[in-house]
Amino acid sequence: MKAVLSFFIMLGFYSVFAKEQTEKQEADKPKTGLIKIKDVVIYKDTFFYSSFPSVIKRPDGEMIVAFRRAPDRRIYGAKGNHHVDANSYLVKVCSTDAENWTKEPELIYAHPFGGSQDPCMLQLEDGTILCASYGWAPLSEEERATLQKPYGENNDFVFLGGYLIRSTDGGKNWNGPIYPPHILPELNLSPTGEPLPAYNRGALCEGENGRIYWVVAAFDNEEPRKSSTHLLVSDDKGLTWEYQSVVATDNKASFNETSIYETPKGDLVAFLRTSGMNDQACIARSKDGGKTFSPWKKMGFQGHPLNTLRLPDNRVLLTYGYRHEPYGIRARILNAECTDFATAPEFVLRDDGGNSDLGYTWPVLIDENRVLVVYYFNKNKGTRYIAGTILEIK
Repeated sequence: MKAVLSFFIMLGFYSVFAKEQTEKQEADKPKTGLIKIKDVVIYKDTFFYSSFPSVIKRPDGEMIVAFRRAPDRRIYGAKGNHHVDANSYLVKVCSTDAENWTKEPELIYAHPFGGSQDPCMLQLEDGTILCASYGWAPLSEEERATLQKPYGENNDFVFLGGYLIRSTDGGKNWNGPIYPPHILPELNLSPTGEPLPAYNRGALCEGENGRIYWVVAAFDNEEPRKSSTHLLVSDDKGLTWEYQSVVATDNKASFNETSIYETPKGDLVAFLRTSGMNDQACIARSKDGGKTFSPWKKMGFQGHPLNTLRLPDNRVLLTYGYRHEPYGIRARILNAECTDFATAPEFVLRDDGGNSDLGYTWPVLIDENRVLVVYYFNKNKGTRYIAGTILEIK
């Protein structure tokens, strides 16, 4: 009897030990993935073409999504829409749970000389919010004939260059615009013949040293027509900017919309959108604080533009639009230093897009276990709207 009792006691001890070992093995396994929880509609109105969002989470938990909103010109009988519009304004909606959003957007900024694009927000350590954008002025054929060349043109609009605005009260009020400096590689002039202020779309970052990094683009060659990317830095919370270095340039390929990320070891990693390379995603890295960047590399997959988010365990969530069939949104999880981009598995967040006019992702942590990825989207080639996907981090 004692032997039987001892057997069951030992069996119980073994079961507890085995359970503990299994749990430890599970905990020690490398975390590798994401679980999709749901897609959400952040803002949608059939009268408006809404696109190019960014998102931040305030210290009190409120999430702010900024985006570009313009009339859907099809309501006036147009066959479609362009990515430039005289009535294109920067607006925002808010949420405390990532699922329920304010219905009526609040105005962030309306450019006095044209339509604005791509509000790119960065929340600084002290709570200040920066928002980078750029503008297009609607000019008639007669007006364009008088302009000094070269200048940027898109469907009867002329490029105004970039600007930034700032908020120190959580996005309630905005100051600016702040015009960044012209950079020498840029050939285009403003509509008034002045050197064009620096510009770009993509995520800025604040380094551990408090310096702000912003990768801007430059139209640097007319034949072949191409662009390159360059680093600007600010040491006064975005009030003034200085040119630092070349990020990526090539004799034939173009680099433009770029997000920059600082790794735990202090490397600056630029995730580059390309032109002329079949939407190949590219990367460039600086190990000296942005003074120099190593030659750009292909990442081995298609996707643009790219954006990043540091996860609680220091892994990096890389998100991007996929503008090939099946159209949608995709992601990868990179290691802390972003060195495994060529082998990191790809996650398809959704593949139900109506056409290639979608993407421009921007991720944010909801809490320690969940992420919201914001982007613009369309189904069946219909209304462009601001959407999101909530993910569980595994």
